[in-house]
Amino acid sequence: MAETTHTEFTPNTAPEGEVTDLGDLDEKARLGAPSGAIDRSAAIDGFTEQGESLSAQNAGSEQLGLKKHSHGNAPVVPEASRGERRRSFDLADFPTLTGLEEDWRFTPLKRLRGLHTEELNGSAPSIEVTGAGNVTVETVGRGDARLGASATPEDRVSAAAWHTFTEATVITVPKETVADGEVMVSVTGTHAEAAAQHILITAEAFSKAVVVIDHHGSATLAQNVEIVVGDGADLTVVSVQEWDDDAVHVSSQQAKIGRDARYKHVVVSLGGDLVRLTPSSIFTAPGAEVEMYGLYFADAGQHLEQRLLVDHAVPNCKSRVTYKGALQGAGAHTVWVGDVLIRKAAEGTDTYETNRNLILTDGARADSVPNLEIETGLIEGAGHASATGRFDDEHLFYLMARGIPEVTARRLVVRGFLNEVIQQIKVPSLEERLSESVERELAAGNL
Repeated sequence: MAETTHTEFTPNTAPEGEVTDLGDLDEKARLGAPSGAIDRSAAIDGFTEQGESLSAQNAGSEQLGLKKHSHGNAPVVPEASRGERRRSFDLADFPTLTGLEEDWRFTPLKRLRGLHTEELNGSAPSIEVTGAGNVTVETVGRGDARLGASATPEDRVSAAAWHTFTEATVITVPKETVADGEVMVSVTGTHAEAAAQHILITAEAFSKAVVVIDHHGSATLAQNVEIVVGDGADLTVVSVQEWDDDAVHVSSQQAKIGRDARYKHVVVSLGGDLVRLTPSSIFTAPGAEVEMYGLYFADAGQHLEQRLLVDHAVPNCKSRVTYKGALQGAGAHTVWVGDVLIRKAAEGTDTYETNRNLILTDGARADSVPNLEIETGLIEGAGHASATGRFDDEHLFYLMARGIPEVTARRLVVRGFLNEVIQQIKVPSLEERLSESVERELAAGNL
């Protein structure tokens, strides 16, 4: 596939003699003031280190998340920065959705089955946790102090789920513990009534574990998943959406990553009528690394949406994002929006995100929007890439020239395209199952 979007930025290294201890950055650095002994005076009048100095008329309004237009006292417009989006536990802080909001402009609201407008009074899908015996599993009430301590709702559906859930599943990997097997969290839906669910996964300091959240059955679910990765911990979370054809699933999966921690998040979305995931990774201390992978395969009429955020809020962290999708059938629609925010204090950041989409038939649509916001030039590197296209004719010709039938050649290309993500799961039984699921998707499309 020909690459349609590619942006990369790699600044020069700091000259000798400049301050190199990034761990002592103070709050002034976050607010745009110079830090340490580095001379950061603007070379051009009217410009700051972040860019153009905005007019005083653009200082903002009383509306949360909105600011006045820079051209006079015009109506307010949404804040452009991903870091300025509103966060709140109060549902009233999120206006009723219209579909014109940036976060919802690709989502068919009428197919949410009331997750954004109705009370979520249905019973939540059942949860069964199996696997590692040295991992703690609890069911707690909403008053548990640990809930909400590491994640705040960013949209109306997430806030509605927080407002409604009555009990939560809490999974804890104790300090300095290596889980003696994969933690399998089976989420099973049995009805279409709108419901809320809350899950908290905590990997305490210097622990190591793989947690798989496996969704299946029928459901209309608003879900919040909090993830805490302690200092020096190594955590992999895999979220599999293999719902029945009628399911609607909207899930916010927010992770906070501690000092020198390692975090891998893998999304696999295959089933459901509408699935919308918003994974986020927020660095809270230097030295951490994040990998985020995604695989999605949309059939006719299916809507699969992924909106992710990597928030580099501290120095010397690394992130890599790779999402791949395939689409077939009339009305198949996928959405990938990747936001990477490098804040003022995040000097030494190293980040790259990529999205690839393979359109297998006519009538399918893939929207891909990579966003990269940089507030400091003192980084190791940052870039993003996006590509959407059909089969590579040269690949097909190469295989067919060696005696491989066209149908088999097409399937080999798709398998190879998606297998990069499946291999990142590192759970052999699950990898085998998902490979078989991809085969069934291909067979259903006569490919």
